[in-house]
Amino acid sequence: MSGNNKQESATKNDPSNSDSDEEEVFHDARYPAEEEAGLLDQSNTHKFAANKLFSSSRYSEAITTYDRALSFCPNYLDYEIAVLRSNVAACHLKLEDWKAAVDAATASIDRLDKALPPPQTHKESQASLEKGGNDDGGAVVELLDGDGEDESEEAQLKRLRDEDARREDVKRIRAKALMRRARAKMELGGWANLQGAEEDYKALLGMGNLPGQDERAVRKALRELPVRINAAREKEMGEMMGKLKDLGNGILKPFGLSTDNFKFVQDEKTGGYNMSFEK
Repeated sequence: MSGNNKQESATKNDPSNSDSDEEEVFHDARYPAEEEAGLLDQSNTHKFAANKLFSSSRYSEAITTYDRALSFCPNYLDYEIAVLRSNVAACHLKLEDWKAAVDAATASIDRLDKALPPPQTHKESQASLEKGGNDDGGAVVELLDGDGEDESEEAQLKRLRDEDARREDVKRIRAKALMRRARAKMELGGWANLQGAEEDYKALLGMGNLPGQDERAVRKALRELPVRINAAREKEMGEMMGKLKDLGNGILKPFGLSTDNFKFVQDEKTGGYNMSFEK
């Protein structure tokens, strides 16, 4: 039985769980350390096999194998699941399945947000402070005194180094997932997708950890996107207005009228529109 299925079974068989908190319990239920390590080993075995399939350009088979890796990975290991989802997104990009690539990359980013929430923007930090929150973005982490503490100074230093390493890993995978989602949205096109791609590229540029080649690609996309976004907006607005006009003509036709009988003139002073009727 796979890791996620066993977790689900354990949750359903516990009579103390109510429907209202089933999802939370499902995510928080943990295996004993030894069993978790065994499941993670099986997941990694499938992941390495999928990586080889990807390198051999066997992308559909790689997706299936990544899915097997996901089935063994305990559901609460957000970072490990995020890596697998990001890899699945890379496969879909190769297959030019842009929608599936967006979905997989988004699933990866959602997991990374659980593993390590993205840093707040200046505006978000100010809003948090106004609401009584704490702005810990620039806080210095202090070591606890050894007296009376279970954790030695050496153990604290190791834990802090491990936490720093995990933060860097999360940032690296986040950058990959954002790059993959942005590219897929660019390929999908359309006003909303292109705006989403622009937001992802701006987020990437603000992360400050992009390799030179990726940074150049991001800057190039950000130069090109405004023109594409404006064109897509005008096209979609035109299509929407055309549909509204057809609807209006259908309503007005029984009265011998059409939308051409109504003229809208913009008021230069207020920016609003005045409507006039012409026979």
